[in-house]
Amino acid sequence: MQPSARKTWKQNPDAVRGDILRVAISVFSESGLKGGRIEEIVALTKTSKRMIYYYFGDKEGLYRAALEAAYGRIREAESQLDLAGVEPVMALARLVRFTFDHHRENTDLVRLVMIENVHRAAHLSDSEVIRSVNAGAISDLENLVKRGIAAGAFRADLDAMMLHWQISAQCFFNVSNRPTFSALYGDALFRDPEQERLREEVVRTILGYARA
Repeated sequence: MQPSARKTWKQNPDAVRGDILRVAISVFSESGLKGGRIEEIVALTKTSKRMIYYYFGDKEGLYRAALEAAYGRIREAESQLDLAGVEPVMALARLVRFTFDHHRENTDLVRLVMIENVHRAAHLSDSEVIRSVNAGAISDLENLVKRGIAAGAFRADLDAMMLHWQISAQCFFNVSNRPTFSALYGDALFRDPEQERLREEVVRTILGYARA
C-alpha cells in the first residue's frame, strides 16, 4: 500500500471500506463470484489486497458484504419514502414506482441477485444482515396492508408477502430479462418514454391486485 493510501485508511477506514464495496458490487455483478478477481478490485480502489482481506476475511466474505451493501441501499432508500404518513393506495403506488425506478437505475443489485440464484442463495442464506433488512421491508409492507384493509381500500385477504412478490416480479423482470427480451422483440420498450409508461402500467396492475 502506498503511504498516501495508508494515511487515508487510518484517517477514514469507513470511506476505504465503502470504496471497496462500491467497486466489489460492480465487479461481482459483472463477473460473478468466481469470475470477479480481487486483483481487479484492488486496481480500481485506493487500497491493497491485504486490506481487503483485513476487512472482509476472504473473497467470499467480500462477495457476501457486497450483497449486504446492495440490499442495504434499496432498503435504506425505501425507509425514506414515508409510507406510514401517506394514504394507503397512494403509499402503495409510491412504493411500486420507487421499486421500478430503483431496479432500473441500480442494475448491479439485479445482476447480483441473478448470480445468487445461480448459487441457490448459498451466500445470501448465510447473511443475518440481509435477512434482517428484508424482514423490516416485509414488516413495513404488512403495516401498509393492514392500514389499507382497515380503511376499506385493500381487499381483506391481501397478503403482504404475496404483494411483495408481485411487485418484485414485475420490477425485477424489467431489468433481468431486458437483454433477451430486446433480442427477441427489439429495445423500444426500454427507452425512457416507454419505461415511464410501463412503470405506470405496473402501478395500475399492482393497485388492481390490491384494491378491495
